[in-house]
Amino acid sequence: MSTRGRFVTLEGGEGAGKSTQVRALADALKRRGIDVAVTREPGGSSGAEAIRELLLGGDEDRWGARAEVLLFAAARADHLDKTIRPALESGRWVLSDRFADSSLAYQGGAGGLGIEAVRAINVFAIGDCFPDRTLVLVLDDGHDRALERDDVSDRIGGRSRDYHHKVALAFQLIAAEEPERVKLIDASGSPEQVTQRLLDAIQDLLP
Repeated sequence: MSTRGRFVTLEGGEGAGKSTQVRALADALKRRGIDVAVTREPGGSSGAEAIRELLLGGDEDRWGARAEVLLFAAARADHLDKTIRPALESGRWVLSDRFADSSLAYQGGAGGLGIEAVRAINVFAIGDCFPDRTLVLVLDDGHDRALERDDVSDRIGGRSRDYHHKVALAFQLIAAEEPERVKLIDASGSPEQVTQRLLDAIQDLLP
């Protein structure tokens, strides 16, 4: 029997560099001989990718917060069943660009549903399969940078500065409540410096 792999997620606001750092961290782990599966949310399985189109397309008010969190949870359940759990059970590490903590911060914190209410919905969707480590990239001007690069064309990323400020505060609260699992990572500086900080934050998980 293979030893279960590790599940690591990268989180943070718009423009913090998650996509770049997911690839960089995966490459760094592979150089250490770790078999890594890279995935993303919303998406990561055929069913979840179909829901992604529903979630991110259309007008900003297409879905209310409750409908939005339920769609994310449905996508996440399929993602877990079809992609994440099989990889972990085969001994692979899974590195995901966003997971359940995004729902806690976006719909729970910024969306006003409450972090604990959204956590309960996600517990139903994924059981106890929360990440072994969640790394939250923190960059104060990330949303402004994303707007300048036109990197927030989807209906959630394009929301107001106030909304994204609430997202950042929610991530800080989640990290304060679960300091062993959730780590805040300074995303300023060179990409290489940020990648090293991520590696330092998962050092205790490495074989």
